[in-house]
Amino acid sequence: MPAYTYTARALNGDLRNGSMDAPNRDDVVAQLRKLRLNVVKIDETAVAKKKKKGGSIKMRDIVIFTRQFSTMINAGLPLVQALDILAKQSENPALKDVTHAVVFDVESGHTVADALGKHPKAFSELYVNMVAAGEAGGILDTILMRLATFMEKNDALVRKVKGAMIYPGVISSVAAIAISVLLIFVIPVFEKMFASVGLPLPLPTRVVIAMSKFLTGYWWLVGMAGFAAVWALKRYYATPDGKLMIDRLMLKAPVLGDVLRKSAVSRFTRTLGTLIGSGVSILDGLEITAKTAGNRVISDAIMESRTSIAGGETIAAPLQKSAVFPPMVISMIAVGEQTGGLDEMLSKIADFYDEEVDAAVTGLLSLMEPVMIVFLGVVVGGMVVAMYLPIFDMINAVQ
Repeated sequence: MPAYTYTARALNGDLRNGSMDAPNRDDVVAQLRKLRLNVVKIDETAVAKKKKKGGSIKMRDIVIFTRQFSTMINAGLPLVQALDILAKQSENPALKDVTHAVVFDVESGHTVADALGKHPKAFSELYVNMVAAGEAGGILDTILMRLATFMEKNDALVRKVKGAMIYPGVISSVAAIAISVLLIFVIPVFEKMFASVGLPLPLPTRVVIAMSKFLTGYWWLVGMAGFAAVWALKRYYATPDGKLMIDRLMLKAPVLGDVLRKSAVSRFTRTLGTLIGSGVSILDGLEITAKTAGNRVISDAIMESRTSIAGGETIAAPLQKSAVFPPMVISMIAVGEQTGGLDEMLSKIADFYDEEVDAAVTGLLSLMEPVMIVFLGVVVGGMVVAMYLPIFDMINAVQ
């Protein structure tokens, strides 16, 4: 919990200085007013500022926090005592501070959901809404355990997709380094040798030498162009139209698009199924799911479904219009709506697509490996052959 130093004026006019631990400045002001002190100045201490700048809360930390919280509530411990224990035993300084702040708010009369909602970097909107539903229904321990399981499966899904991107990224980096080394250090040596002989050079050799001269002479321009391209792409992706365009292209990409589509379906169905099964209304569940979809195309389709539900229609029709969700998913969601078991049906779809993501990632990696090796071989090998063509001409000339 952050520490604040304050200067306040008492009713008799005397100035008082001191320090206080509180979640934020508003709480410091409230505490001082209870003491009949008028605030003059409040500053956050340097130690607290430094602590706030550093430290992050990982998904694994939140999962452990959630499981332990659920276990203690199920064992009959009061909320404040359970949270206080979690704060004391947390090994993550950032999570410890957040938990202390939550304890402070709960002791002040806030609900657990409201207290958690003040820390969006640690607890997502989905997390807060599920906790609120658990408090309202008196089943907070069950909801927390379900939430921990959901976060573990969702984190595993994200790691699978990210893992699929590592291999091509590493190979591309190696290829870029190898090509740069050849163009900067190796090709100039061959160029000097060919210049001393004075023989006319083949076209492939002249092209490679021109590339080498450009890179050695204008490397800064290449770096600036690359930086500008990345910056422009990020700025474009930050716009609504840019995000929609790039997300749509990603879903249509060969092989990779299949992985992203299946992972998006899995995340959507598991998130919505968990929310509905926890007592969150279907409209709120769809809104939260849209925000956590991770893809603008998916998000728009979910929000259209929310509008459809609000108008008294079904979820399935707008999802089918998006052309992202497979027919099997649409049919199973429609059956779940008709039978009243939508949450169970969504969970079954999510379990199925978790396995589909595994198969898709395996297929992507098995395809990328030979493609990247061939690409690296053609580029590097082509440069080497281009440099050896004049040597063959020199040998023929000598003969």
